[in-house]
Amino acid sequence: MNRTEQILDELRSALSPDVLAQIPGFAREISQSGQICCYGVGREGLIIKALVMRLYHLGFAAHVVGDMTTPRLGINDMLIVSAGPGNFSTVAALVDVARKAGSKVVCITSEPDGLVPLSADMVVNLPAQTMATTKKGNVVTSILPMGSLYEVIMFLFFELLVLEIRDVLGISYDDMSAMHTNLE
Repeated sequence: MNRTEQILDELRSALSPDVLAQIPGFAREISQSGQICCYGVGREGLIIKALVMRLYHLGFAAHVVGDMTTPRLGINDMLIVSAGPGNFSTVAALVDVARKAGSKVVCITSEPDGLVPLSADMVVNLPAQTMATTKKGNVVTSILPMGSLYEVIMFLFFELLVLEIRDVLGISYDDMSAMHTNLE
């Protein structure tokens, strides 16, 4: 089997029906939220930024934590964080702040029993290799390096989530395009 086929098999396996079944509930939670702030570290953070952009295109008040225009969170707002390996100290600290402010916290993770997911209101489990789980014993679990499989699964999952929200809210492609920046 060539590398491309192996990667596609890994993606198909990671986007199982159980994983995809999480999309409608997550879409519903997002649709009922006020402001949405998102955070992730490293490459997970890059994928989170892609989600924020699409949520904005859908008409949500979506922000990346750390940007100068990130609003204060409160009741009815949501913090979405990625903690693939289950814990990052910065993510845990932000979750604590959001919870004290009364915001809902959603954690995207590959390790639902980690410290950050256990403190979240909702956990989206994407069971894929992360940087922390690159090797199980002496066996590499993915052809992709380090946490790439998790990051690609995050991106695809988020795109499917956006399609679900778009369909549920009746937002057209043209509506989303109208929200795209004209400053490029």
